[in-house]
Amino acid sequence: MQRYGLIGWPIGHSFSKRFFTEKFEREGIQDARYDLFPLENIAGLPGLLAQNPALRGLNVTIPHKQAVLPFLDELDETALAVGAVNCIKVLDNHKLIGYNTDTIGFERSLDTAAWETWKKEACTALVLGTGGASKAVAYVLRKYGIPFRFVSRNPRSEQEISYQTLASSLPDSTHLQLIINTTPVGTFPNVAEMPPVPSNLFKQGMYVYDLVYNPAETLLLREAKSHGCTVKNGLSMLELQAEANWEIWQGNH
Repeated sequence: MQRYGLIGWPIGHSFSKRFFTEKFEREGIQDARYDLFPLENIAGLPGLLAQNPALRGLNVTIPHKQAVLPFLDELDETALAVGAVNCIKVLDNHKLIGYNTDTIGFERSLDTAAWETWKKEACTALVLGTGGASKAVAYVLRKYGIPFRFVSRNPRSEQEISYQTLASSLPDSTHLQLIINTTPVGTFPNVAEMPPVPSNLFKQGMYVYDLVYNPAETLLLREAKSHGCTVKNGLSMLELQAEANWEIWQGNH
């Protein structure tokens, strides 16, 4: 029995177990199972692997996408460039290889024409949050040459601005067409919360993408939609990265 699973904290709300369990049933894959491994501290990873020798692959979620890096033996090219990992392949010799398929999920979840339009029209973007998911989003934005700024509660670099100074930091927001929330704010059960983005930042025709998928429409998306924005949640991104993970685990990558 090949085993796969998810590490993170907390992970009770995770979509991954349901996705893979249904996939295995639908496709008649009988020699595989997917489990949740709540891991509060990444230092517990070696022990987890020792206790579960049948593990062949792991997904990595908040808050370990960056903290897991020192525990890996190798990173693929994209994961190295991103600086964060959401997929681990466990080889027979116990070697751990890290990948980032969040980049695949994020890029493919949007139409190619949309990317090309934003690039052609010299649009800019805001990335809410500075965690592991934000690094994957930034990787894709750089690929298409879309300028962006990170928004953080505690800015630590020149590329990061605070929510408090958001309005004054963007004196010319006419080219701002894309806002991506990479934070968990608004995730069930905290559905009455949203990142503190000033409502006057939203405008007709803007695209607001929330990587949160539960609930399907977060408070952030409802607020953006009320101002004429096009909105999208993170479900399709999750599905696409999950399929990419499976391809990696099966050696088809």
